[in-house]
Amino acid sequence: MRKYEVMYIIRPDIEPEAVQAAVEKFQGIISNGGEITKHDVQGKRRLAYEIKKFRDGVYVLVNFTAEPAVVTELERLMKISDEVIRYLITNDVA
Repeated sequence: MRKYEVMYIIRPDIEPEAVQAAVEKFQGIISNGGEITKHDVQGKRRLAYEIKKFRDGVYVLVNFTAEPAVVTELERLMKISDEVIRYLITNDVA
């Protein structure tokens, strides 16, 4: 199992319940084949530049350990999810 870090930004115009549902959906994908070591919903922040006509977004940071297949599935779901406007998955070296 490898260590990973994912940062994703959720659209600011959806309800707080929908934000929580999206966070739980992605946590479930990670927990299905890995283990979450740190999870931090950082809240609504201003973006450095406009993304898909949004100036704000809800930032979420997750550190986890998992097999590469879990990361592939997580990336696939984030790509097609309407709630996520941007994401980045990296290997965590620390």
